[in-house]
Amino acid sequence: MPVKNRFAELHDDITAWRRDIHQNPEILFETHRTSALVAEKLREFGCDEVVEGIGRTGVVGVIKGTVTASRKVIGLRADMDALPIQEQTGLDYASKSDGAMHACGHDGHTAMLLGAAKYLSETRNFDGTAVVIFQPAEEGGGGGKEMCDDGIIERWDIQEVYGMHNWPGMPVGTFAIRPGVFFAATDTFDIILEGLGGHAAKPHETIDTTVMASHLVLALQTIASRNADPVDQIVVSVTSFETSSKAYNVIPQTVHMKGTVRTMSTKMRAMAEQRVKAVCEGTTATFGGSAVITYHAGYPAMVNHSEQTKFAADVARSVSGACDEAALVMGGEDFAYFLEERPGAYILVGNGDTAMVHHPMYNFDDSAIPAGCSWWSEIIEQRMPSKR
Repeated sequence: MPVKNRFAELHDDITAWRRDIHQNPEILFETHRTSALVAEKLREFGCDEVVEGIGRTGVVGVIKGTVTASRKVIGLRADMDALPIQEQTGLDYASKSDGAMHACGHDGHTAMLLGAAKYLSETRNFDGTAVVIFQPAEEGGGGGKEMCDDGIIERWDIQEVYGMHNWPGMPVGTFAIRPGVFFAATDTFDIILEGLGGHAAKPHETIDTTVMASHLVLALQTIASRNADPVDQIVVSVTSFETSSKAYNVIPQTVHMKGTVRTMSTKMRAMAEQRVKAVCEGTTATFGGSAVITYHAGYPAMVNHSEQTKFAADVARSVSGACDEAALVMGGEDFAYFLEERPGAYILVGNGDTAMVHHPMYNFDDSAIPAGCSWWSEIIEQRMPSKR
C-alpha cells in the first residue's frame, strides 16, 4: 500500500493547518492556542472522545474502529511545542511571535497526525482503538513524562505506542529507523567555581577562577577520551562560561559554567555523573578553589522495541518502498518516557534539503505530509486489521 490517495486530496488542508501553527508558535507547556486548535479539529473529525489538559496542555483523541473485538489499543504521538529561536527564513508564513519559532518541525508532526486522525475517523477500517496523542513541552520540558504521569497509558489501556520525527538531509518522504537505543539521555550540569578575586595586575594574590575554569573545560573532555570505552557513545560539552566580573582589570571571584552530557547506556550515564563531579572537585582543589556542582537528570535514552521497530519499518516500506537503518542520534527525545511504559517505536521521515533542526533557517517541507500521514494511518490499519 503506497501513499494513500486521500492524503493527496487533503494535502492543501493539512498544509494550511501546519502553516497556521507555524505562524503561531508556542513554547513548552504554553501551547494553549495550538491545543485548542487540535481539540477543535478532532471534534470536527468526529473522534469518539476528545480530552484536553492531559500533561497540563496535552490533547488526546480516541478513534474506535468499525469493530473493536480485538480490544487492541495503539497510541500515536506528535509533539506540538516550538523553540525560543528567532526565525530567519523570510517565509510568508513565518513566525509572528518574536523569539519563538517552529525550528524542529513539531508544526509538521502535529499537522500530519491531525491528517491521519481525520482519515481514520472517516474510514475506521481497523479492529481496535486508535489514540492520537498531542504532547506539549518536548523541547526540554518533559511533556511526555507529564502525560505519562497523568495516567494516559492506563486511562486508555494503550498497549503499543508509535512516534515520528522529520529529519533534514533524508530525501522527502523516505524513512529510517533502528532497533534498541536510538536517541541519547540528556543530562545537564551547573558548576559554580569559587576562588579569590583581585586585581588583574596581582594574580599571585588571587585564586584565579578563569584559569581554574579553563583547565576544567579541558579536563572534562577526558571523561570521553580516557574514562569511557571508545566503542561507547558519550558527549560532554561545556556550553556557557560566565564570570562575576565585567571589568578588564579584575580577576573574578566566581565563574558559572553550564553544560550537557549525552549518553546511550545506564552504565555510561552513571559513570559520567560521577566523573563530572570528581573532575570538578579535583581540578578546583589543585588551584586552591572550590566548586559547587548541580547535576540535573534529563530525558532517559530512547529505546525502540525490536518487534515494533520491525513492524514500523515494514509499514514504512509499504508506504515509500524503502526504510534505511538510522544512525544513532545524540540528541534527546522525551518519547523515551512512552517507550518506558509500553512497547513501541520511533521513526524518522525525510525532510529533504533544509537547515538542520534547531536552526533559525529550518523549515518543514510540506511535501513530506502524505508519507507521514500514510505511515501513521497504516500503523493502525496494519497492526489492527479489520476482518470485514
